[in-house]
Order: sequence, then C-alpha cells, then structure tokens
Amino acid sequence: MGAYILRRLLLVIPTLLGIMILNFALTQFVPGGPIEQMIAKMEGRGDVFETIAGGRGDIEIAAPHEDNAASRYVGARGLPEEFITELEKEFGFDKPPVERFLTMMWDYVRFDFGESWFQSKTVVDLVLEKMPVSLTLGLWSTLIAYMVSIPLGIRKAVRDGSRFDTWTSGAIIVGYAIPGFLFAILLIVLFAGGSYWRVFPLRGLVSDDWESLSAIRKLLDYFWHISLPVLASSISGFATLTLLTKNSFLEEIKKQYVMTARAKGLTEKRVLYGHVFRNAMLIVISGFPALFIGVFFGGSVIIETLFSLDGLGRLGYEAALSRDYPVVFGTLFAFSLLGLVISIITDLTYMFIDPRIDFGARG
Repeated sequence: MGAYILRRLLLVIPTLLGIMILNFALTQFVPGGPIEQMIAKMEGRGDVFETIAGGRGDIEIAAPHEDNAASRYVGARGLPEEFITELEKEFGFDKPPVERFLTMMWDYVRFDFGESWFQSKTVVDLVLEKMPVSLTLGLWSTLIAYMVSIPLGIRKAVRDGSRFDTWTSGAIIVGYAIPGFLFAILLIVLFAGGSYWRVFPLRGLVSDDWESLSAIRKLLDYFWHISLPVLASSISGFATLTLLTKNSFLEEIKKQYVMTARAKGLTEKRVLYGHVFRNAMLIVISGFPALFIGVFFGGSVIIETLFSLDGLGRLGYEAALSRDYPVVFGTLFAFSLLGLVISIITDLTYMFIDPRIDFGARG
C-alpha cells in the first residue's frame, strides 16, 4: 500500500506540471494582456477588450511598421517608450516566456504565490478573504446532496418500479434539467422579495449587525442567509447522485450473497445496511471529490453574482478578465494540487469502507 501511495504522489508532479504548462502556453496567445489592461485603466478607456472588439473607435493603434515597445500593445501609441518598458519590467514581461514560467513554478513550489497585479493584496490573502463563501456553498451543497440523495436512492432501489419510484424519478429529472442560475432566479423572485414573499435575504453571508448578535442568533442568521444560494447550488447534483445510488443498490441486491443473507433469515434492514450498503457505496464515494470540487471551485460564479456573494468563483472570473496572472495561476496551482491530493484520499476511503480492496496489490 505504501508503494501505491508513493506512486500516486509522484504522479502528481507531472500531472500538475502539465496543467500549468498548458494554461501558461495558452495565455501567451490570448489578446488583451495585463499591460493593455493597465494602459486602458490609466487612460480611462474602460476595458481593453472593447478596443480589441472594435467597440472604442477613439483609441489609436500604432502602425505595424513602428518598431518600438508601444507598438506591441493596443492603445499604447503616444505613450513614452520608457513608460512601456517600465511596465514590462514591473509585470515581468521583459523576460522570455520560458524564464518567466520557470521562475513562477519555483515560487509556487515554495508556496510563494506573489501579489495580485491589480488589487494590491497577496494571492493568499485574496483566497482566504473569499474562502468562507466558497466553503459555504461547496460544503453545504455537497452534504445536502449526499444526505438527501443516498436515502432517496436506496428507497427507490427497494421500491423499484413502484409509483414512488416513478414520480420521484420524474421530479429529480426535472430538477436536473433546470439550470442552476434559472432556479436561483426563481428562488429570488419567490422568496427574496423579487415579486412575492420576502422570506430570505438577498445578499451576503450574514447580516450587518451579525457581530452584535448572540451565538445562537449568529448561527440562525448564517443559515438564514445561505438557504437560497445553497439550495440553488445543490439542485443539479440530486439527480445524478440519486440515480447512481439507486442503480448501484439494484446491482448489488441481485447478487448471490444477498440472496444467501436473506435465506439465513436476516432482516431486510440488516441485509441492506449491513451487507449491500458497503459494496454499493463504493461507486457513490468515487464521485465525492468531483462533486465537491465542482461546486467549490467552478460552479458558483453565477450563483455568487445573483446572491451578491464574493467568493472564489467571482475572484477567478474577474482575475481572468483583467489578466491578473498571479491570481489566475496561483489559484490554478493550489486548487489543482488540492484536487489531485483529494483523489488519492478517495482511494484510501475505498479501503476504509471495503478492506478487501488493496490498490497496492495491483500490477
């Protein structure tokens, strides 16, 4: 087993390196880099992408034959050559791409993620500042999805083909078909003062007077605020997890060992939760990292925007738009590493649930 864990840990290195190389290479060809962004902000012209798309006709672009630093950047014509050179030096673009990549990776290996180019904060401070929102959405959405879907999937497997199985299948498929952002808008319209009832607040994780509340009221206020965004984030996960649990249980129930257990006189509850559950849950557990990481890192941008929550989703989106590369690559490195480590932990969880599994014996 130790050899297997060591192999998996060593595999993390080339995998993570490949992710970083691919994304770094792609950014070299994307128009509207950080220097163009800085020039656009300093000249009060808004977003540089308006220039690239032709939305701002008043920005002059240097002629192709001009061989100077300013001619390489959109909207830089007329700016002093020394100023552009200083900007390149500040952002590190005076060095070749390979040297910049190697320097960046050396810093990341030492967990030095640098400072945001446009927010005057370190990347670590920005992530820690946004983390509570993403933790709330990711953790609670995943827990609720598992707490509802696993019992429901087991119930559907036991009553396969019944009216209960039919109408619950229809309900979860409809829920799966509704986009998360559309469901969030529906919740806002119905329960957050949109057009009907103002039962839940529309913005923030806590109220403005949260610090002055008692411990119990702080907890209630927290759950009051997160009810709608968590529900909107978790709705799409119910269908996949429920049907996965149901099909996994159905497959196990038909096996010989279940028939033998029933023939010995064991109760149905003992058969389901003492024998079938352990084997059926293996495939369900395998989806936990993907579900959690998907909600935690990638699926919350629209939800955060609709409910005025400032989390990692919006941080990554805004960093990508502004070409804030320290934030983009720093979070990419950290979260990719976290995802790879979680996948190893998932394999170890397999062994904890079913000791018969031994990854170290493979090959």
